[in-house]
Amino acid sequence: MRIVIAPDSFKESLSAENCCKAIQKGIKKILPDAATLLIPMADGGEGTLSCLFNSVKGKIIRCKVHDPLSRQITASYGIMEKGKTALIEMAEASGLTLIPPKKRNPMITTSFGTGELIRDALEKGCEKIILTLGGVATNDAGIGMAQALGFKFLDKKGKEIPKGAYGLKFLDRIDTALVHPKLKNTEFFLCCDVKNPLCGKNGSAQIYGPQKGASPKMVKEIDKNLFHLSKIIKKDLGLSILKKAGTGAAGGAGGGAIAFFNGKVQSGIKTVIELTNLEEKIKGADMVITGEGKIDQQTLFGKTVAGVASLAKKQHVPVIAFCGQISGEIKKLHDLGITAIFSIVPGPIKEEESLKKTSLYLQRKTEEVMRVLKIFIK
Repeated sequence: MRIVIAPDSFKESLSAENCCKAIQKGIKKILPDAATLLIPMADGGEGTLSCLFNSVKGKIIRCKVHDPLSRQITASYGIMEKGKTALIEMAEASGLTLIPPKKRNPMITTSFGTGELIRDALEKGCEKIILTLGGVATNDAGIGMAQALGFKFLDKKGKEIPKGAYGLKFLDRIDTALVHPKLKNTEFFLCCDVKNPLCGKNGSAQIYGPQKGASPKMVKEIDKNLFHLSKIIKKDLGLSILKKAGTGAAGGAGGGAIAFFNGKVQSGIKTVIELTNLEEKIKGADMVITGEGKIDQQTLFGKTVAGVASLAKKQHVPVIAFCGQISGEIKKLHDLGITAIFSIVPGPIKEEESLKKTSLYLQRKTEEVMRVLKIFIK
């Protein structure tokens, strides 16, 4: 029996790599002769870098950059395809996890560090940047990363505006005279499955601002500032980004990357599937096992489980999905290609304890499923 193991991470508890290992342990305990292929997955957001570099031949680059509060840190990105393509995860330098909850404030946090990673990649000769959007502490619409690449965001007096979403209200003019010379010949692909616009009731501040530390008052101000930014972008760069899907991703960095870098939005999970060559690896498998922390209606829209299941369905390979929590109507998920969905949680339990024991619960649930499967193996 050949089983492909391709889960996403269980957020805040277990990485995709460790999910793979837990599932493999459960399989081997019951079916020791089963051949297993471990392919840690991600949907183009946080964790994509570590997942891809388990499957793709490349080199990890570490460099000194600034975190969202402008403190110096060491962050990583990957270079692949003979040094011509860089994979940069925004969460590496601008991530929410870099800032303690009490210090989170999107009015002042900046995406400058992500721009420093991009600059380093350009100077190493990369001509294509794959930028994964998600998991950021910022709501500055990517002006920080643009500043690191030479863009000047000036007020009416010709002075640079303050960092973060707060400074956007002072913006009067975007100066591109000193933009990094290699930028114009570089392709940017934005891994993003978020469809939210830049601002408005479904915009980045309204939907994601609170998790970045924004109070209701801040949310309103940030939303207003983002609208102002969109007007300046239209005036100075000739681009209308206000209603474009995905511009609200990563605190508006999706919109910024489209405006400043001519970025092209593409599905995160499709990008990961392509780079890991998952379709080829599923061919001839007897089963695929996938999973993520929560399976619900959102799973249908660009999440890892949906991407893996639809790929397996095309090849008539059954799919088992594990999760911590199942929510909502799941018939559409079955229609998508998931044969069966199992929650790994053993019963009523505190979330804290559940998060600590995710690996154990995942292994145990895998064992139980394999016991049932073993009945039918001759």
